[in-house]
Amino acid sequence: MDTSPQKNEHVVSRVLIIGLLAVILIASAILVLRLTGGVNVPVPERVDALAGSTDSCVECHRNASPGIVQQFGYSSMAASNIICSDCHVVTANYPGAVEHEGAYILAAPTTAMCQRCHPAEVNQYMQSRHSLPAYVAVAGSQDLSPELLAAYKAIPEGSYAPDKSRHILAQMEGKDLTRFACESCHNVGAPAVDQSVGECQKCHIRHEFSLEQARKPETCNNCHIGPDHPQWEIYQESPHGISYSTMGANWNWDADSGTLTVKDFPAPTCATCHLSGFGGAATTHDVGDRLTWYLFAPISERRPTWQNNQVRMQTVCMECHNKNFIDAFYTDANKATLSVNDFVKQSDAVMKSVKDEGLLTPAPFDEEIEYEYFELWHHWGRTAKFGVWMQGPDYTQWHGAYEVVKALSNLKEMAADMLASSGEQP
Repeated sequence: MDTSPQKNEHVVSRVLIIGLLAVILIASAILVLRLTGGVNVPVPERVDALAGSTDSCVECHRNASPGIVQQFGYSSMAASNIICSDCHVVTANYPGAVEHEGAYILAAPTTAMCQRCHPAEVNQYMQSRHSLPAYVAVAGSQDLSPELLAAYKAIPEGSYAPDKSRHILAQMEGKDLTRFACESCHNVGAPAVDQSVGECQKCHIRHEFSLEQARKPETCNNCHIGPDHPQWEIYQESPHGISYSTMGANWNWDADSGTLTVKDFPAPTCATCHLSGFGGAATTHDVGDRLTWYLFAPISERRPTWQNNQVRMQTVCMECHNKNFIDAFYTDANKATLSVNDFVKQSDAVMKSVKDEGLLTPAPFDEEIEYEYFELWHHWGRTAKFGVWMQGPDYTQWHGAYEVVKALSNLKEMAADMLASSGEQP
């Protein structure tokens, strides 16, 4: 056996190199796990609960609309032995019922159907902006039944609304156009023929009713996008959105409701902050339940129960952030919200100066200054406030505050020209 010093040194060198490589491999593995948000969550095998079903609806629609049958077969409802007739079949005299293959059905089940199994969720939803306030914001309240009008007024955002008439732009554009525009989102709160309210399928897309789909921010992107409510774009540029886009593939999207922790979601989605049971916050279908301000308003005011709402939201925040960070963030975000309010108040004073002199026609939106004023608060002011609270600096600044300041300058110049032309001093 060769026991020379040279041989021993060679052995020691090999051991050191192997040990170093092992350390590098372990460190790399740890880094990968951290960057990807943890170990890959095993994907459970999808089970078709309708395989072999002899239900007459299933047998017929396997040929007529196989995609729907496939979707429902993989749903938790089908797995719980819910069948098509449970949601679709009604009595012959039920509002909106149509005869179909010897039965009477609702082609699109209303929330009254959902409420039979999900009463808490529907009741929470009814108190939210997604219910009647969303619908009234476009369609107005003039066509609501006395019962629905009373229900609308009982909702905090319904009692707050400064103008319950039909949105003038929707009226100008006409129903043939708004059917494919504002209504397609705002009808999330539309009354049905049976006088139940809302379209659950706006968020819970039929027929699979996937938890993953409802929890992913792309679902909210269907409506919360664009110059007046760009929450999707803001989320994408925020630290939360970046975490989702780079690590979300490994998050536990199908975790049971009410059990979610940071192990399932290392960073939040829209649902985590606003709807999901997370940490000490209970699940809710009231999207305003954790919000402090009416950010959508021209001049934002605090919500009636803002202190309780704030506690609920901060309970979610505390799962990842410490109290000092959260307190400082809320203090600064409140100040920023008030700053935007101040700019809008200045624009109100400018518009008042020309209105008081009778320099605006009675018709709405027929003069450039009216569009400039509307966009100042409706597009840029709201964007700045949303950007602040959702931590999107580009939208807070260049799509928000900058545009507010620019619009205010334009507004002042327009008003001065109008007053000068009329012989009045600005």
